[in-house]
Amino acid sequence: MTIEPRIRDELHTLRDQVRHFQGGMVASVDGMVIAHDLPDIEPDGLAALTAAAIGVAKRLTEATGQGAFEETLTRGSDGYIAAYSAGRRAVLTAVASPHTNVGRLHLQARRAAERIGALVDAAPRA
Repeated sequence: MTIEPRIRDELHTLRDQVRHFQGGMVASVDGMVIAHDLPDIEPDGLAALTAAAIGVAKRLTEATGQGAFEETLTRGSDGYIAAYSAGRRAVLTAVASPHTNVGRLHLQARRAAERIGALVDAAPRA
């Protein structure tokens, strides 16, 4: 049984919980798409960019003695892109409009990332 439908359900739940949430994606830490809910964004490119950003963020937290990477937030003029560690093997990327309540996004996305991480970590490697 594939975990993709369960992860997609988590992404849909996140959309329901966070106003102005535009879409989400779960990818492996090396940039391979596992599941997504991104109507207007090409997921493969976003997965690769997220993997690169996470690589830099991991080095940044290590270099400054801030421990293991957990999340990163990028704010652009038209919204937010947040990436959350999802277990040992995956990352949750969330895209939201500038009107999003970032505190609510963090609260719900952290919870979703924890559940998604458990699913991915428990699944057999492909």
